[in-house]
Amino acid sequence: MHTEPFKQPSNMQTGAISPEMNHGGHELFDVHEVLSATIGALNQMLIFRPHVKDPELLDILDRQYRFTLDEYNITVEAFKTGTDPSHPTSTYEMQLENDFIYGMKPSQPKSPMQPGAAITDEMISGFLLSNAKTGATGRASAALETCNPVLRRVLADSIPNCIEMAYELSLYQNKHHYYQVPQLMPNDMQNIVNCYATNLGQPGMPPPSMLQ
Repeated sequence: MHTEPFKQPSNMQTGAISPEMNHGGHELFDVHEVLSATIGALNQMLIFRPHVKDPELLDILDRQYRFTLDEYNITVEAFKTGTDPSHPTSTYEMQLENDFIYGMKPSQPKSPMQPGAAITDEMISGFLLSNAKTGATGRASAALETCNPVLRRVLADSIPNCIEMAYELSLYQNKHHYYQVPQLMPNDMQNIVNCYATNLGQPGMPPPSMLQ
């Protein structure tokens, strides 16, 4: 977790604010949404766990559950106290190789499940992927509204972990052909990639000769 000097905040009416009260209104609502969504994601993992058939997916679910639960706990600590939690934010490390299978193959159209239908690994991995993506966007939004510097760091440091978990799940889905990744034609891809070039210039006003 990043470190930066902490200065005691003050209120225009009452003077100094204690760390546990150092929260703005938007911050409270946004962090409330993040924590509530995280509880929902954790509960969903436990509900779906008995239905997982693939040992690889079960390993992903268990590792992500343990990591998410720990991250939830330290976020609650920072939220309630306004000070550093019991340990810094950890770094999630996925186990899969980051090799995508590109291209589209014909497949059955997808539709909502029918009553009584079996819960499949494709469905479960899709729910987990959706939760990880929601976690990343929710934490980014909350961090941008957070006044408390410690809580802001905890939220910001957790965003890359959500991204990593989503990436791991998308790789799993792609490997099992649940999630197909189309590509553009090579010429079109190169044309778009080559639309941009680096700029080695330094910030500042141009010399007077260029302004005339």
